[in-house]
Amino acid sequence: QVQLVESGGGLVQAGGSLRLSCAASGRTFSNYAMGWFRQAPGKEREFVTAISWSGGTTYYADSVKGRFTISRDNVKNTVYLQMNSLKSEDTAVYYCAAKYSRLSGVYSRVGEYDYWGQGTQVTVPS
Repeated sequence: QVQLVESGGGLVQAGGSLRLSCAASGRTFSNYAMGWFRQAPGKEREFVTAISWSGGTTYYADSVKGRFTISRDNVKNTVYLQMNSLKSEDTAVYYCAAKYSRLSGVYSRVGEYDYWGQGTQVTVPS
């Protein structure tokens, strides 16, 4: 089992920044590719960004490309999501997810992930 705990969410004005963290425990963190997803009220959970086990490969949804940055620290067992130039449409619950993989790939579908955190709320008022 892998336990994932997100933190860093909150209320931020449009144009502002937040950094989310996701701390992992339970298994060897570097065996897992990681992803961030988000879910707004009344909408399906959607892909935001993903990173390979080594951090060497990243992938972003078009809606966040150039504004969000994913990174990971395999010593601290933590994955980060730096969010800049936030918009009202970024308002959602943000979830981190882990998929067992020692390949260099990244994964963008909800069903590909093995473990999920409980989520952290990000609110950007319009």
